[in-house]
Amino acid sequence: MYVPPFSTPHMATKTKASKKKKGLPSGVTKKSYIDYTSSARLRSIFAALDKLFPRATCALRHENPFQLLVATILSAQCTDERVNKVTPELFRKFPAPQDLASTRQEVLEVEIRSTGFFRNKSKNIIGAAKTIMSDFGGRVPQTMEEILTLPGVARKTANVVLGTAYGLSTGVVVDTHVFRIAHRLKLSRQNTPEKVEQDLMEIVPRDRWISFSHQIIWFGRKICNARKPLCAECPIESICDAPDKTI
Repeated sequence: MYVPPFSTPHMATKTKASKKKKGLPSGVTKKSYIDYTSSARLRSIFAALDKLFPRATCALRHENPFQLLVATILSAQCTDERVNKVTPELFRKFPAPQDLASTRQEVLEVEIRSTGFFRNKSKNIIGAAKTIMSDFGGRVPQTMEEILTLPGVARKTANVVLGTAYGLSTGVVVDTHVFRIAHRLKLSRQNTPEKVEQDLMEIVPRDRWISFSHQIIWFGRKICNARKPLCAECPIESICDAPDKTI
């Protein structure tokens, strides 16, 4: 059974005794009770995001699922802007999985060096390309189970590719922006991206999973910045009580 991640200003935990009681948690009054995942609050958040970013999509430039897969692997600990500067020449030289599958790692490292962690990324990209060629007939797989077998692919990358390239709602992309904002808005209190994703999947309608991911990412870039959020410009400031608000 799903338990809302934040139901009061104080993160009261369930005990055996509290399970037997109905109503509000012990010590919490009706006046102080806040349901951060209520339908009304979520509708306000969705409406604001729809108004701000009605056509939000992935910022990584790509022309096919394989290019998106490579770009997403490169985006780890790197900005999308930097990745978008690297990939045009990279994809000109290596346009398809078979091209990267036959590339030496040291050659690829030179091409992607500016994205950081280039040795590990090169190893994963070449490994993913080889697996795509050997196990999936040269096509990026279209199921979560299969795509997770590719080197360098975890749920975040899988959700980006499956959602953006194939339109499949397999989950919610949880990058650094989504992770931060889920906590600021008290939609989750979990401490790993995987667990935050599970919380969001419980409260965000499935038909919004793809658009919600893109909208929150853009919201994190444009308004809800990590160091200094632009709260005065935020349309959901009135229903946010994050401790690091700037107003």
